[in-house]
Amino acid sequence: MVDAHFDPKQFLSHQTQAPGVYQMFNAEGDILYVGKAKNLKKRLASYFRATGLAPKTQSLVARIARVEVTITTSESEALILEQNLIKSNRPPYNILLRDDKSYPYVFMSSAEPYPRIALHRGAKKKTGDYYGPYPNVSAVRDSLGFLQKTFKVRQCEDSVFRNRSRPCLQYQIDRCTGPCVDLITPQDYAQDVHHTRLFLQGKNQQLLQELANEMDAASEQLAFERAAQLRDQISALRTVQAQQSVEEGTGDMDIVAVALKSGNACVHVLFIRQGRILGSRSYYPKLGLGETDADVLGEFLPPFYLSAGREVPAAVVTSAPLEDAELLSQALATARGAKVMITHKVRSYRAKWVDMAQKAAEQNIIARINSRKTVTERLLALQDVLGLDEIPARMECFDISHSSGELTVASCVVFDKEGPAKSDYRRFNIDGITGGDDYAAMEQALTRRYTRLQKGEGKLPDILFIDGGKGQMGVAERVLGELGVSGVQLVGVAKGTTRKPGFETLYNAQTGQEIVLGSDSPALHIIQQIRDEAHRFAITGHKNRRDKKRRGSTLDDIPGVGPAKRRELLRHFGGLQELQKASITDLAKTKGISRTLAEEIYGFFHSV
Repeated sequence: MVDAHFDPKQFLSHQTQAPGVYQMFNAEGDILYVGKAKNLKKRLASYFRATGLAPKTQSLVARIARVEVTITTSESEALILEQNLIKSNRPPYNILLRDDKSYPYVFMSSAEPYPRIALHRGAKKKTGDYYGPYPNVSAVRDSLGFLQKTFKVRQCEDSVFRNRSRPCLQYQIDRCTGPCVDLITPQDYAQDVHHTRLFLQGKNQQLLQELANEMDAASEQLAFERAAQLRDQISALRTVQAQQSVEEGTGDMDIVAVALKSGNACVHVLFIRQGRILGSRSYYPKLGLGETDADVLGEFLPPFYLSAGREVPAAVVTSAPLEDAELLSQALATARGAKVMITHKVRSYRAKWVDMAQKAAEQNIIARINSRKTVTERLLALQDVLGLDEIPARMECFDISHSSGELTVASCVVFDKEGPAKSDYRRFNIDGITGGDDYAAMEQALTRRYTRLQKGEGKLPDILFIDGGKGQMGVAERVLGELGVSGVQLVGVAKGTTRKPGFETLYNAQTGQEIVLGSDSPALHIIQQIRDEAHRFAITGHKNRRDKKRRGSTLDDIPGVGPAKRRELLRHFGGLQELQKASITDLAKTKGISRTLAEEIYGFFHSV
């Protein structure tokens, strides 16, 4: 049934058969769905036929009050416009990717005599080479760790490298060759850089051959120490090759497989670069209108590559055929600046990769469903314990963290029916209160949070958990009352006398009831999970704030020490630790540091 104010027959009678994009809105003017079409009239007519519509499509059509169309010159242009609209409007009936972060890369600089390698994420503005993408930061760090132990190319920041006067710890533990203080010749360092590039490019056989030739040459020249180093590098590479379960060919491609179960979807992607699996990642998109594997892949892939700005490989292999494979290939080729092949008919090692991705998707979706069942069971138990009419759909919990009352941070974590909703987490830097006054900190955090929510900047929770006893709960009651917040169930969570998990006391603000649950209670388990997550998030925020202050204030607080003198001091002593140990006489030997200023610096570090 269509919205009473929308007449599909009249609407379709004026539609064009050109390609373009359509946007569907409800009676309140909220966008419901964005789609593309080769023939707008034909595609839109398919939504309003009498029979054959899937349940989700029927639900969408019943809410349509208005449809807007945009005509484009080609299907490819329509695809690009569709993805831009989905990204900016996030319609509820489209597949939405929660993770639109850019992928990390290994970066190798090339603008100086001694290049460095490092983890890189974001825009590629620096001069140098980028290797990847890797599926996550851990995969990059594993590669950097291996390269640091094997080829010893520097990974320090350029500012640190330029100001060293003595070798750092990495040199002492044999993970760097000390180019900052000329302990290696530019020619030998360039050879290490060349070997590193070969490894990152996946040219392992060429690299092994070159290392073997160099080892033989070193042995003939009786340079046995150098030969031993090369032997160790060859051994390390052989070990990495043995650990790499699949390594075939030389191509760059993504393998994409999908699994559907119980209204949930898992899309698993294998990232293949230079014939080597760099890693993999599973995505759990909120399903749109698609019901088959091909439908889900067709909705998943365009935003995955076009909206998130990810690097497009030379080939994409899917577990199911795509209806618009040719169209998507053209759009990806435009984004990449080179041809992109999309296929699902593969053999040999690529077929093994598809099977590997498919099995991973199937296993991960089952694990996710089981995990959601556990969450549902806990929410049902919580509903029963608190006497709620419905299962809570949204919960928030606050916690406070500080060090002896300084640099206080409040955290707010959010859980929904699927578990943590991390995109809705918030932190609050608390200022203007007496140090250590947790009540005042909680009052400030709650006031700032719920003032925004009352203004419509977010959703009110069904339950608000406060990590604390009756005192903190009283603060929360007062704040919510002053702001006029209603319909939020307030629950205090106080640790027991032993302060061990399983002995918590719950305070129900609505009934005044004190509740002590058994340690095996599913309701208590989800409360503990939310409380612990709020605690973790608050501590992390406090540590970040504390570390930021320490980094910025150590030398800046000394009168007379500006950026130039600070740089000279750190360069002269090799770091802050040695600077703190220096005598007044040693300090005065630093360029630009007078005897009077040396006494000031010494007094700053040694005052009682």
